[in-house]
Amino acid sequence: MAYAFEDHCWKDAVDPDILEIYKAYERETFVGRKPALLAIDLYNSAYQGGAKPPIELQAEFPSSCGIYAWEAIEPTVSLFTAVRAMGMPVIYLTSDELTRRRGVKVAATNRKGGAKTSDAFEIFHEFAPQPEDLLIYKTRASAFQGTPLTSYLTMMGVDSLIVVGESTSGCVRASVVDAYSHGYHTVVVEECVYDRSPLSHKISLFDLHHKYADVMHIDEVLEHLAKRLIAQTI
Repeated sequence: MAYAFEDHCWKDAVDPDILEIYKAYERETFVGRKPALLAIDLYNSAYQGGAKPPIELQAEFPSSCGIYAWEAIEPTVSLFTAVRAMGMPVIYLTSDELTRRRGVKVAATNRKGGAKTSDAFEIFHEFAPQPEDLLIYKTRASAFQGTPLTSYLTMMGVDSLIVVGESTSGCVRASVVDAYSHGYHTVVVEECVYDRSPLSHKISLFDLHHKYADVMHIDEVLEHLAKRLIAQTI
């Protein structure tokens, strides 16, 4: 299915004058030749408290993205299924809890508070890693900062990324900007990333789409992968 370049969730948040200014960024979007799936912070704390507005969960689960995390489960599961069917590399990023426990004051952002349960940074059960997957621990927002990610991508022959996870304005954004700086073509799947703030989510996707990545809808990405899978079997 084809979408117009600006046919995305930010349409109600960005006025026509800004869209006119940003026309110079319009281009054809695509999934790279040899991508890996980069799953950023799909850990338990983002889902704690269930599918409720994050404001209702702050007292007990300050790290939860609430309903926005839960709404992203189904499309993200669909993407994982398609990616695994093609044998594409799957790479998970999660918080380096060992560093936290040792009292080292290094965190992804300046946000105070956070997850309170012992399994907070374990991958959510819907996206449980498989034996062949890679799990990388990070201390900063970007998946690249202080991690061996680039080395693994080089060893696997990866030339591009498909990104899912959270939060759109935080670790997703930082990772995608660094991916661009490292020369990787990156697709951010709109329905598979989320944030505590809908406004931050929309504006971050708008900026990433125009400057650093291709923001694509889940059905676009699945269609592309299905065609590629068919081509591989011929």
